[in-house]
Amino acid sequence: MDAPQSLTDLAYARLEEMIVTLKLPPGMAVSEAALSKHVGIGRTPIREALQRLARENLVVILPRRGILVSEINVEKQLRLLQVRRELENLIARSAARRAAAQERQRFREIANALEACAASNDETTFMRVDREFNVLGIAAARNEFAEGAMSLMHALSRRFWYFHYKQVADMPLAAKLHADVARAIAAGDENAAGKASDNLMEYIEGFTRATLGYGV
Repeated sequence: MDAPQSLTDLAYARLEEMIVTLKLPPGMAVSEAALSKHVGIGRTPIREALQRLARENLVVILPRRGILVSEINVEKQLRLLQVRRELENLIARSAARRAAAQERQRFREIANALEACAASNDETTFMRVDREFNVLGIAAARNEFAEGAMSLMHALSRRFWYFHYKQVADMPLAAKLHADVARAIAAGDENAAGKASDNLMEYIEGFTRATLGYGV
């Protein structure tokens, strides 16, 4: 069984998903009281979750003025990808080398789930499986410094994807490219994992540049 989540972790997970899936859209003003009522969790865990979301640049806390969901910026996303490309390669290669047997089995299952998403064009399930893929990859890499850096990027990247994928993304291709990384990690093939990660990031950068023709 999964370890029970703290109320702060639960509040973070719910708010992060609401922001990533645009239920709380960019530029929206929010309050601790309203969010607490909406998700059914007390204000202290909500406040702590918002502080974490602020560190991840998903919200902006304005002292004595309120809290805003951060705007989406293509140029900033491209700068983020410059760093993310290097970290993703490191994480994929490290996970291929260091993952435990149980983690490798889960990577195989994730690869199967991603390929099923590609076949059915199921974007909702893809978003959820992609989040687990990211979390598992960071854990399997066994590098706390990479984990700290990537935790600041993944949610922003998923929100950017969710905002634009209907206009310019090839979701089945994206799911397949993620699956390629997962299978290479499961097989313990460090070189293949690094190559698959580079292929995935090449696609993501191309997708990001393609959004320049669309407003944010």
